[in-house]
Amino acid sequence: MKQVRFTFLFLVINFGGLVIGNWLMDNGPMTDWYANLNKAPWTPPGWVFGAAWTTIMICFSIYLGKLFLVENTLKMKIIFLIQFALNVSWNFIFFNQHLVFFGFINITLLTAVLCIYFLKLSKKTNNYKYLLLPYMIWLCIATSLNLYVLVHN
Repeated sequence: MKQVRFTFLFLVINFGGLVIGNWLMDNGPMTDWYANLNKAPWTPPGWVFGAAWTTIMICFSIYLGKLFLVENTLKMKIIFLIQFALNVSWNFIFFNQHLVFFGFINITLLTAVLCIYFLKLSKKTNNYKYLLLPYMIWLCIATSLNLYVLVHN
């Protein structure tokens, strides 16, 4: 039952983070700046982003519910806060401020944090660590999209 409470808590926090990130990007994908960028040929249509992030945050919240059940330490809380800050701030850095290079650094660090979760912090979560794969795959795609914009604009 405690894992369900942790999972619910992380669902609220993670979807809240998506709302904050959406607010911080200030209609970014609809702006002339973004529309006029030379984007990667593999850039998915807009609806894919919503479907992907919904799936990612559900899986990530279930994973975090298990992780915090078995190892609820200050270290885990700090790593989660770093991940949260990097995830939410990317929208502001890239879409609002148009700082493509700093957005690339941000998303690369976020990807590294997810790899730390997967490789180092998941020893006690058993197969729950595989719930991180959608997030990790999406971050690899998003990092490549950000890098393409950086190199080709």
